[in-house]
Amino acid sequence: VLRKDGNADLRRAFEKDVFPAIGSKPVRVLTEQDLREVLVIVVARGANRMAVRLWRDLRQMFAWAEKRQPWRKMLIDGNPAELVRIETIVPLDYDMSNVRERTLNADEIRELRDIFVRMETSYESASDKRRAVRPLQPESQLALWICLGTLCRIGELLMAEWKHVDLQAGTWFIPKENAKGARGKKQDQLVFLSAFALRQFKALHELTKKTEWCFPSRDGESHIDVKTVTKQVGDRQHRFKDRATLKGRRNDNSLVLARGANGDWTPNDLRRTGATMMQALGITPEVVDRCQNHVLKGSRVRRHYLTHPYNAEKRQAWERLGAAIMSILEAGSTEPARVRRTDAFRPKVIASRATVPA
Repeated sequence: VLRKDGNADLRRAFEKDVFPAIGSKPVRVLTEQDLREVLVIVVARGANRMAVRLWRDLRQMFAWAEKRQPWRKMLIDGNPAELVRIETIVPLDYDMSNVRERTLNADEIRELRDIFVRMETSYESASDKRRAVRPLQPESQLALWICLGTLCRIGELLMAEWKHVDLQAGTWFIPKENAKGARGKKQDQLVFLSAFALRQFKALHELTKKTEWCFPSRDGESHIDVKTVTKQVGDRQHRFKDRATLKGRRNDNSLVLARGANGDWTPNDLRRTGATMMQALGITPEVVDRCQNHVLKGSRVRRHYLTHPYNAEKRQAWERLGAAIMSILEAGSTEPARVRRTDAFRPKVIASRATVPA
């Protein structure tokens, strides 16, 4: 396989869970029960999603071996992975599709804004900043607002380069190399930035314009890890994590919304939230799909002959979404009046830290 991360995730999973258990067994003697025991151990530690992924990887590996020598000869008694039913290993209430449906409502969007402001205010007013709790990095705050306002994937955003962002024209080009999808099914995307999204990019530019990357790594030689913001958001919703506290990471609940009544949320949930808001605004699913850069289903002939880029429709959809987000943020606040400062939501830098513009 050749996965986007250079197979690092796959290698880690096998080195952690597969090789220690069955790595020394000859392939010809491996049984269904051997593979089942590997997955049972993973499920026992609460990693159901990992177990499903590992099951799929094992099936892919053995299917590959069935077609090739010398492994084909070793599987003369059959493919043991074909006999393992993962649904009998994971808990009965586990959703095998693992499809998230979480969206943020208007109150939660305002609450998220207020949390960011409260974090910044508390840190700036702290008498000893060395001991004060640092707020979520301003770049990460802006990344979350951009996800909401553009429907982009967090990974493709964190890989963005300034050469692809035109602040004058209000556009952001996403090359297909950065997009998610199977090989041969990726496509470029041109995002027309609404006033809301453009404001976030301008604030971000003030922070990272000295590098070629919108979200540079510490040495500035590349972009940050594409999982960085997702981890930061997850670490600050620790109550939903079935794990021990992680050393060197935040383990608090500062980003829990609605007191946890609606569950945890992720950066990708903001993408879903924006898409759902577009749908509620009466924008057709066809246009929403294109704003999300989905490769549309249908025959190859249809995709190759119907090539209208929908630029005008996408531009209008993003503008309407941006206006709706700004309307939500201007409608009120879940925080006391002391943090409802109009100027706190404009793109500027205070003490080298950018506040989050609305």
